[in-house]
Amino acid sequence: MGKNRPIKFRILELFLDGKEHWNYEIVSKIQKEYDMNSAYGRDSINFDIIELASGGMLKDLEQRVDEEGIYKKGFLLHKYVITDFGKVRGSDACVRYV
Repeated sequence: MGKNRPIKFRILELFLDGKEHWNYEIVSKIQKEYDMNSAYGRDSINFDIIELASGGMLKDLEQRVDEEGIYKKGFLLHKYVITDFGKVRGSDACVRYV
């Protein structure tokens, strides 16, 4: 499924379900699909999510400090949802919910 498309497209695809997702949930799924299990891979995927949010395609709804070490202990976790703009851009890129 995932490896055939750019990571940012796959991230948008995952958000097209219209639900809210924590960054660590999406990062974990992408890491498995793209075999990016290193700390560098984790942080690179998270940066892609941040770029999509800064571009207006995802909306940051909630934040909390990662006390348990789910993603990276002491760092900020973010909950996102796709925006209408993200849906349009995803559609333009032929991204669809699967």
